[in-house]
Amino acid sequence: MAQDAAVAAATAVLDAFMDALNRGDEAGVNEAFNFPHVRIASGRVAIFEKRGDYGLDIFRARAGDGWHHSAWDERSVIQSGPDKVHFAVVFSRYTADGRRLGSFPSVWIVTCVDGHWGVQARSSFAR
Repeated sequence: MAQDAAVAAATAVLDAFMDALNRGDEAGVNEAFNFPHVRIASGRVAIFEKRGDYGLDIFRARAGDGWHHSAWDERSVIQSGPDKVHFAVVFSRYTADGRRLGSFPSVWIVTCVDGHWGVQARSSFAR
Protein backbone atom coordinates (compact mmCIF):
# COMPACT_ATOMS: atom_id res chain seq x y z
CA MET A 1 0.00 0.00 0.00
CA ALA A 2 1.26 3.49 -0.87
CA GLN A 3 0.59 4.81 2.62
CA ASP A 4 2.74 2.08 4.22
CA ALA A 5 5.59 2.99 1.90
CA ALA A 6 5.11 6.68 2.70
CA VAL A 7 5.21 6.05 6.45
CA ALA A 8 8.36 3.93 6.06
CA ALA A 9 10.07 6.62 3.96
CA ALA A 10 9.01 9.40 6.33
CA THR A 11 10.17 7.45 9.38
CA ALA A 12 13.54 6.90 7.70
CA VAL A 13 13.81 10.69 7.27
CA LEU A 14 13.23 11.21 11.00
CA ASP A 15 15.99 8.68 11.71
CA ALA A 16 18.32 10.37 9.23
CA PHE A 17 17.66 13.79 10.75
CA MET A 18 18.40 12.63 14.30
CA ASP A 19 21.51 10.75 13.21
CA ALA A 20 22.85 13.79 11.32
CA LEU A 21 22.03 16.15 14.20
CA ASN A 22 23.85 13.97 16.71
CA ARG A 23 26.90 13.73 14.42
CA GLY A 24 26.94 17.51 13.95
CA ASP A 25 26.44 16.96 10.22
CA GLU A 26 24.88 20.20 8.99
CA ALA A 27 24.64 19.01 5.37
CA GLY A 28 22.93 15.83 6.56
CA VAL A 29 20.40 17.80 8.60
CA ASN A 30 19.64 19.97 5.57
CA GLU A 31 19.32 16.82 3.42
CA ALA A 32 16.65 15.56 5.84
CA PHE A 33 14.55 18.69 5.15
CA ASN A 34 12.39 19.83 2.26
CA PHE A 35 12.42 23.53 1.49
CA PRO A 36 11.05 25.94 2.25
CA HIS A 37 11.26 24.47 5.74
CA VAL A 38 9.10 25.96 8.51
CA ARG A 39 9.70 25.83 12.27
CA ILE A 40 7.05 27.11 14.68
CA ALA A 41 8.31 27.38 18.26
CA SER A 42 9.01 29.83 21.06
CA GLY A 43 6.36 32.22 19.75
CA ARG A 44 8.10 32.53 16.39
CA VAL A 45 7.78 31.24 12.87
CA ALA A 46 11.10 30.64 11.14
CA ILE A 47 11.23 29.93 7.41
CA PHE A 48 14.34 28.49 5.83
CA GLU A 49 13.95 29.05 2.10
CA LYS A 50 16.59 26.75 0.64
CA ARG A 51 19.00 23.93 1.42
CA GLY A 52 21.90 25.30 3.46
CA ASP A 53 19.86 28.06 5.13
CA TYR A 54 19.50 25.99 8.31
CA GLY A 55 22.77 26.06 10.22
CA LEU A 56 23.53 23.95 13.26
CA ASP A 57 24.64 27.12 15.04
CA ILE A 58 20.94 28.03 15.09
CA PHE A 59 20.15 24.74 16.82
CA ARG A 60 23.06 24.89 19.26
CA ALA A 61 22.00 28.38 20.39
CA ARG A 62 18.58 26.95 21.31
CA ALA A 63 19.73 23.61 22.72
CA GLY A 64 21.67 25.25 25.52
CA ASP A 65 24.87 24.54 27.35
CA GLY A 66 25.61 20.93 27.87
CA TRP A 67 23.69 19.54 24.90
CA HIS A 68 25.42 16.45 23.59
CA HIS A 69 22.74 14.51 21.73
CA SER A 70 19.01 14.09 21.21
CA ALA A 71 16.76 11.05 20.88
CA TRP A 72 13.22 10.23 19.88
CA ASP A 73 10.99 9.21 22.80
CA GLU A 74 7.79 8.78 20.80
CA ARG A 75 6.79 8.90 17.14
CA SER A 76 3.18 8.31 16.19
CA VAL A 77 1.59 8.78 12.80
CA ILE A 78 -1.36 11.17 13.03
CA GLN A 79 -2.28 11.12 9.34
CA SER A 80 -0.66 9.81 6.19
CA GLY A 81 -1.07 9.83 2.46
CA PRO A 82 1.15 8.75 -0.43
CA ASP A 83 3.26 11.95 -0.32
CA LYS A 84 2.85 13.37 3.20
CA VAL A 85 2.95 12.05 6.76
CA HIS A 86 2.07 13.94 9.94
CA PHE A 87 3.79 12.73 13.11
CA ALA A 88 3.17 13.50 16.77
CA VAL A 89 6.62 13.15 18.29
CA VAL A 90 8.40 13.66 21.57
CA PHE A 91 12.16 14.09 21.61
CA SER A 92 14.61 14.66 24.44
CA ARG A 93 17.93 16.43 24.65
CA TYR A 94 20.76 14.96 26.73
CA THR A 95 24.15 15.83 28.16
CA ALA A 96 27.19 13.65 27.44
CA ASP A 97 26.66 11.79 30.72
CA GLY A 98 23.03 10.99 29.81
CA ARG A 99 21.27 13.61 31.94
CA ARG A 100 18.03 14.69 30.28
CA LEU A 101 17.96 18.43 29.57
CA GLY A 102 14.32 18.41 28.50
CA SER A 103 11.62 16.61 26.55
CA PHE A 104 9.56 18.33 23.88
CA PRO A 105 6.25 17.32 22.28
CA SER A 106 5.99 18.36 18.65
CA VAL A 107 4.20 17.85 15.36
CA TRP A 108 6.44 17.14 12.37
CA ILE A 109 5.25 17.06 8.77
CA VAL A 110 7.30 15.01 6.32
CA THR A 111 6.61 15.45 2.60
CA CYS A 112 7.76 13.99 -0.68
CA VAL A 113 8.66 16.78 -3.10
CA ASP A 114 10.06 15.88 -6.51
CA GLY A 115 10.84 12.39 -5.22
CA HIS A 116 12.71 13.63 -2.12
CA TRP A 117 11.30 12.80 1.32
CA GLY A 118 12.09 15.50 3.90
CA VAL A 119 10.79 17.29 6.95
CA GLN A 120 8.80 20.25 5.61
CA ALA A 121 7.49 21.71 8.87
CA ARG A 122 7.84 21.39 12.62
CA SER A 123 5.72 22.84 15.39
CA SER A 124 7.38 22.35 18.74
CA PHE A 125 7.32 23.32 22.37
CA ALA A 126 11.13 23.28 22.30
CA ARG A 127 13.06 26.47 22.54
